[in-house]
Amino acid sequence: MPTYQYRCKECGYLFEKFSTITSYKKEVSCPVCHGKAKLKISGGSGIIFKGSGFYITDYQRRKNK
Repeated sequence: MPTYQYRCKECGYLFEKFSTITSYKKEVSCPVCHGKAKLKISGGSGIIFKGSGFYITDYQRRKNK
């Protein structure tokens, strides 16, 4: 399920909410002040690779011993 970010128009509180793609709402109730929170448009997230990499550990050709 995607995570959507919302910012409250009244208190400025920023929060995340899980929702299906077809049932998300552009405005929801703020959990802090119960005002209207608007959907925040974001650029998404990038993929971060950590460690030595899959090529070195998985796909490198094995040398015959």
